[in-house]
Amino acid sequence: MDQQLLKQTKFLKYYSAALTLIIIAGFSLAFTNNGRHARFKQIDVERINVIETTGKLKMVISNDELQHPGIIDGKTLPKRARSAGIIFFNTDGDECGGLVYDGSKKEAGFVLSIDKYQNDQIMQLQYNEGINDSGLHRSYGLKLWDRPDNFTAGQLMAAFDSLLKLNNKQALENGVANLKTNNLLGQERLFVGKNDANQVGLFIKDKNGRPRIKLYVDDNNQVVLHALNENGEILPIK
Repeated sequence: MDQQLLKQTKFLKYYSAALTLIIIAGFSLAFTNNGRHARFKQIDVERINVIETTGKLKMVISNDELQHPGIIDGKTLPKRARSAGIIFFNTDGDECGGLVYDGSKKEAGFVLSIDKYQNDQIMQLQYNEGINDSGLHRSYGLKLWDRPDNFTAGQLMAAFDSLLKLNNKQALENGVANLKTNNLLGQERLFVGKNDANQVGLFIKDKNGRPRIKLYVDDNNQVVLHALNENGEILPIK
């Protein structure tokens, strides 16, 4: 009886091992499929990493929890809260734009962003709305920025880290003001769309971020055209 039980046990071990190998081979064939594309009718996934054959990351499609924090100068940023969407990476491996979205009863937004090489966004198609103490605010449209060529996103991040380590609010404010004065933070230059004041039109700023041209239809359906000087004073239209 013991011999019979021993034979049965050995048979089950061999059978289990063979079955495991068959299953593994089946999964391997399903995903490699001799170079052909695997096909699925439906798939649930929390994150997808699109990579080159070298393993270099090119795109991440993810939910909120697993969203990639970004890469600057080849360094992955610390984990941070980011909305679900798509993050793109350039040939150097740095983040170069993305599409993120979210929405709730308190706020909603959608942004398609294109980043300057080694810097932050220079173009965005965006929609934002939310409720604060003053009520509902909503804006949507196209925004353009200028970014410096001699000051990268990595350098800006290092500058902010140094200021924060001082643990001095006044020093932080002075440091940010200095960066802004030297045009190292970048400047918004153009907005085309609808702003928080329900004005729909074209809004242009100079290289220092000062409003210079406003052409819009206001909330009362009146056409408004303003040319402004550097001090924000309205100039006569010739």
